[in-house]
Amino acid sequence: MRMSGFVLNDENRLRYIWRALLFASLATWVVQPLMDMAFTLTGVPLHLSGRLTAGAVAFNEFENFLIALLCTLPFALYEHRSVDSYGISIGRALDWLFLEGLASGVVMTGFVALGMLFLGGMQVHGLALATNMLAISALAWLGANILVGIGEEYFFRGYFLQSLWKSIGFWPASIIVSLLFAADHYFFKTGENIWDVITLVSISLLMCYSVLKTGGLWFAIGSHVAFDFVQLFVIGTPNGSKLPEGRLLNVTFHGPAWLTGGVLGTEASWLMYPAIALVWLYVWWRYRPTAADTRTPPS
Repeated sequence: MRMSGFVLNDENRLRYIWRALLFASLATWVVQPLMDMAFTLTGVPLHLSGRLTAGAVAFNEFENFLIALLCTLPFALYEHRSVDSYGISIGRALDWLFLEGLASGVVMTGFVALGMLFLGGMQVHGLALATNMLAISALAWLGANILVGIGEEYFFRGYFLQSLWKSIGFWPASIIVSLLFAADHYFFKTGENIWDVITLVSISLLMCYSVLKTGGLWFAIGSHVAFDFVQLFVIGTPNGSKLPEGRLLNVTFHGPAWLTGGVLGTEASWLMYPAIALVWLYVWWRYRPTAADTRTPPS
């Protein structure tokens, strides 16, 4: 094979595998370091570091969204597409896919919470907030978790997943994306362990599968939003050894880490595995007839 054929396809365009590698390189070594510096300088006077608050989460996830957007933009220009065409079409933002995704996230965290209550691993002692602060805190956490869902899904399962998918196939691409998604959490969150890594890989594969079946990211975004909103605001589960501030319920956790998740909270509980399987079965059943079954990336 000529060197040009190794780099370029039959249409004299850069092969998708190189686009995926360029996207990852641009994000890792150029855009993210620059954004980290800018956001650190901005975040210090706002006293957002070291705390698990809606403001801190929103601040960090807005950075992730900007990184994803800035890294996607040059490839969108190169491919003559809009930046929202990689799974986050604005016209589908509030359709049933997003709402079904929200429901799936509630089901997963609700299943784990009810399981912990039934098995004695979690006790609810009432509200953790004064009633006049409920609406404000709920809206703050909802906004923060919308940014979580959009930022992380767009970065990992937007252009990056699609370009890998077109070059090496859906499942190999999904495995790579899921391992990187888990690694990003494992190396940058306190207290991570193998059980949370298994959960993160499993959820990421599920979200990739939802992109295959639905043709876009809105189901995955809705699921991500609801999952984090329920576990951080409603339940108030620990996350990386920190307790969320402004949570709804005054909850304590007792029992083995396999049940409660320990310092990592609900997502590291073994109860997550049947919950993920339940949503996986739903996505498989619900979206069987769609055109996404042709195994081609959404356009």
